[in-house]
Amino acid sequence: MSLQIEFEQGRRALIVRLRGELDHHTAESVKARMEEAIAKEQTQHVILSLKDLSFMDSSGLGVILGRYKQITSKGGKMVVCDVSPAVYRLFELSGMFKIVAIHENERNAMSSLEVAL
Repeated sequence: MSLQIEFEQGRRALIVRLRGELDHHTAESVKARMEEAIAKEQTQHVILSLKDLSFMDSSGLGVILGRYKQITSKGGKMVVCDVSPAVYRLFELSGMFKIVAIHENERNAMSSLEVAL
C-alpha cells in the first residue's frame, strides 16, 4: 500500500493528513514534501492527523521527529491527533509522547495551539 499526503494551511498551522503506510518505502517522500510545505507556507505550527494511517515503522518515527525539530527550531509546536491503536502503541513504545503532544481530533489539536483555520 502506498501513502497519500494532504496539506491544509491555516493562519498559523499546517495540518498534515497521512493516509496509508508510513514506512521505509514512503518516508523520504513524506519528509521532502513536509519540509517543502513547512518552508513554503512559513508555518508556525504543525498538526499531524494520523486517522487514516494504517501502519508506521521506525522510518516514520524518524520523519516525524525530524519535522518536530524543524518546527520547534523556529519556535513552533507540533502535535498529533486521531492516532490509531497500532500507531499509538508505536508512539508509546518509542517514547514519542514525551516529545509530541497527542490530541483526540483536529479541533482539539487546533485549540491546544490556539489557532483557527
